[in-house]
Amino acid sequence: MTLPTDLRLGAGLDGKGVMVTGGAGGIGRATAELFAACGARVCVVDLNGEAARAVAGSLDDSARHLAVEADLAVVAGHERLLLQARDRFGGLHALVHTAAVLRRSSITEITEQEWDRQVDVNLKASFFLNRAAAELMKTQGRGGRIVNFSSQAWWTGGAHGSVVYAATKGGIVSMSRGLARTYGPHGILVNCIAPGLVDTPMLRSGLRDEDLTALIRAVPLGRLADPMEVAKVAVFLASDHAGYVSGATINVSAGGLMY
Repeated sequence: MTLPTDLRLGAGLDGKGVMVTGGAGGIGRATAELFAACGARVCVVDLNGEAARAVAGSLDDSARHLAVEADLAVVAGHERLLLQARDRFGGLHALVHTAAVLRRSSITEITEQEWDRQVDVNLKASFFLNRAAAELMKTQGRGGRIVNFSSQAWWTGGAHGSVVYAATKGGIVSMSRGLARTYGPHGILVNCIAPGLVDTPMLRSGLRDEDLTALIRAVPLGRLADPMEVAKVAVFLASDHAGYVSGATINVSAGGLMY
């Protein structure tokens, strides 16, 4: 049996260009930090430009990285965003798309504006950004990796006012599968991560303490995930170790969701 010569988590990522959207958020920041620690060159994208620059500036060998302020709901800006990263890094190996919005509302209080904002950012922008990234990777002729973020809510339907968010995350899973079939012949692998309860500001937003406690009690491990525990899965999917993984939805929920 021949073992791979590089057993590091981030095997094959040295010097590779990686874009992380939502890169100033909880999971996004941890993901950007871990990719940088694995030797990748990271484009940190976030709606909050100041926060994106702060994250990029804190990464290992910060001059190798890039921060970009962008509202991904503006689809017309996607191609320019991707080309900026490609030109800076000499190529784009992976898109890790963590950016999303969550607006908690009871079913009877959901407005059309709330629906549109979550669908526009979480699903519509995801499709067009994924497609633009995959088409760019096709022109490079070296394959590539796309890692999308769903949620355990795609299966459960969400809780505590997150039904619209859950609907968009279900769409992310279906979309990722379709893109994996479409772009697989070009060596572009598309996968999805479905985190459970991760200790981030997004999870805690709009939740009462007693509701959060009840959610944690339902997790077999009895705790929230650290964002870095999810980031490690994203790095694995972009590394050489995952060269035959595509169209998968990786459940990272400590048994909170089982299927």
